Amino acid sequence: MKIAVAADHAGFPLKQTVIDTVQSLGHKAIDLGTDSTESVDYPDYAEKAGRSLLAGEADRAIVICGSGVGACITGNKMVGVYACLCHDVYSAAQGVEHDQMNMLCLGGRIIGPELAMSIVKSFLSASPSNAPRHLRRVAKIRAIEANQLKGK
Repeated sequence: MKIAVAADHAGFPLKQTVIDTVQSLGHKAIDLGTDSTESVDYPDYAEKAGRSLLAGEADRAIVICGSGVGACITGNKMVGVYACLCHDVYSAAQGVEHDQMNMLCLGGRIIGPELAMSIVKSFLSASPSNAPRHLRRVAKIRAIEANQLKGK
């Protein structure tokens, strides 16, 4: 898979660990910046990652900001991006399997490199479930999204 990886200044110290983990698992990492700890705005980088997903340039995305919350909120503002903040391996896999999450958000000031590697492995190893209950629930999420776009 092709994985877009983006971070703001607070996520920058963890970004290379994430890229190395993506590559060690046999995936291609697309580095969307930032390239230093100089202050930048997390919405810009979450949007870059989301646009990469929506354009088909990436299969999944990983975005790192200070807490992961801002990146998650930003990602979920984009139709077709399903972002989740995960600081444990169970949620990272379950989000893909049950909810078809395509953007993993991490808090660079919350977790360390070892946990980040484990979470990334869990996220990238998971596949969406075809179980009827999961498909039904995801369809409901997509219907809410479609209704919102129609102004309902």
